[in-house]
Amino acid sequence: MLAILLLLGGCGLNRPLARRADALVAATRPQATDCTREDYCAIASPYHELAARARADSATGEPVHYVNVIERGEDSLLLRIHLIRAARRSIDIQTFIWADDDAGWLVLDELAAAARRGVRVRVLADQLFSLDDVEWLARIARTHANLEFRLYNPTFSEAVTQPLEFAAGLLCCFSRFNQRMHNKLLLVDGEIGIAGGRNYENRYFDWDQEFDYRDRDVLVLGPAAGAEMQASFDRFWAHPRAVPLTRLNDVNRRIVADGATRTPLQPLGSVDRERIESLRARAGDEGYVRAGFAAQALRVGRVDYFSDAPDKAARPNDAALLELTTRISSLLAGAERRIVFETPYLVLSRRAREVFQQLQRRKPPVQVFVSTNSLAATDAFYVYALSYKYKKRYLKRYGFEIHEFKPFPEDAPEFIADYDRLAGGGNTGRYHRYGRTPLVRGGVRLGLHAKSIVIDDRISLIGSHNFDPRSDDYNTESGFIIYDTQVAARVGAAIERNAAPGNAWTIAKRRRGGLLGRINNAIGDLSTSLPLFDLWPFRYASSFELAPGCAPSRPGTPGFYACHVDVGDFPEVDLPLKTIYTRIVTAFGAGLVGIL
Repeated sequence: MLAILLLLGGCGLNRPLARRADALVAATRPQATDCTREDYCAIASPYHELAARARADSATGEPVHYVNVIERGEDSLLLRIHLIRAARRSIDIQTFIWADDDAGWLVLDELAAAARRGVRVRVLADQLFSLDDVEWLARIARTHANLEFRLYNPTFSEAVTQPLEFAAGLLCCFSRFNQRMHNKLLLVDGEIGIAGGRNYENRYFDWDQEFDYRDRDVLVLGPAAGAEMQASFDRFWAHPRAVPLTRLNDVNRRIVADGATRTPLQPLGSVDRERIESLRARAGDEGYVRAGFAAQALRVGRVDYFSDAPDKAARPNDAALLELTTRISSLLAGAERRIVFETPYLVLSRRAREVFQQLQRRKPPVQVFVSTNSLAATDAFYVYALSYKYKKRYLKRYGFEIHEFKPFPEDAPEFIADYDRLAGGGNTGRYHRYGRTPLVRGGVRLGLHAKSIVIDDRISLIGSHNFDPRSDDYNTESGFIIYDTQVAARVGAAIERNAAPGNAWTIAKRRRGGLLGRINNAIGDLSTSLPLFDLWPFRYASSFELAPGCAPSRPGTPGFYACHVDVGDFPEVDLPLKTIYTRIVTAFGAGLVGIL
């Protein structure tokens, strides 16, 4: 406690140091641009043509937008690089994570090139999980006058949170420390945007040799959504919690220590240059982008970009700041037939539980199809443990049809770009920083990270919101609501493919009948209802694998058990201790639902 108090005593901004850093940055960062053209030497892009068409065809109350649903990670990175090179005025980026790996460096390098062309570049990243290399941040601060990088909600006026500072943040300022900016947005020229679940790290773009995400982004262009995206970004950028790098003490110290020496931003020695240059070449090829992406864009009408307020967590009872949560709840409550729902973390908020219970009470009830992670595929076993605790509630009370994603899905070569090359890199299946679980076999593991809902085959929600208590109450979130049957069909088909028998296990009631089954269920219900000591090991539901030669069927239908094999609670998981951890969190973690 004494150490924490001493730390808190020096946690404010060192203003003299900040002024010296400001002066050094102003004196040493380049201001000249290398392009004299009006469009700042932007490359030609078919998306410029679509944007012009959308503007021309839009009328008051009748907007026109164009939409690409982006399923593969490398495609999403390629489109980002293409749009950065095609920017004619401005680039605005908002993200939860920015890593100093291949993908993170590539995007920074392209942004620096755009700034040198004359494009205004602004980047806002959440502080807690972004660029924990002070040297990199000091170099970014001096890259160019047209490039400004800010960190959202820094701890104790520093860019990098040390373990002691993390503990101090929890003890002294829990509410503020726990509120993170989870938004993801790339906005070019105020009218072409990409939003969804992806951060700036290799595993979001199919570039990690051990663990990659099956995620989803949407590229949207058009005047109405563009204006909403710009207004949202500007609101966050102007907020007091968006702090320039020269207002962070550890970055300031580095800038002042370097003095007048300006070192260019350099990639790590381990970057895969061949892979980077291959993607750059395709991103700069107008014909490739036109044929593979722009020509596939869907023309739609209404698209809304939604975003929480920057200070949402500071005023939790102010309905005006809960725009996203309120809109999602109202759309779900308006469902008439079927909801297709995908989330990496199936831990429902109180608002969501109330809505789904009402939908199940209707006659006939609204069908709810759920795609989520298994323990073997998740990046956060402690969150999965809470989902595991409430499986019976999801199946019986809310009528969910749940499918849990496999770590080595059958369609992995199609889900992941250059999958065979990645697989050749060799994965040991070790435990890593996000809480992944050691498995029975090695290989490039996949996990779901997409957050999407399709309602009645006509409305799609794609964004950063996990539909859980943390997204509802603490994090700020963003994304698109698209009112179009074509987009709904594409997103729904992608979710159902993730949940296909070769790619996911089906969760269903264990085949345990008679008196023994009834006694087990009664004890299990009592154990689950306890906030602590939920230790009963024989749960209501289990994971089922489709038997060879059988056709898939829904749980509860005739023949389900004849064609589906019970493979246990945690298939593919190899380490018994991890299953013990999971059961411990199930037993004692109910009170942590809101923050996990």
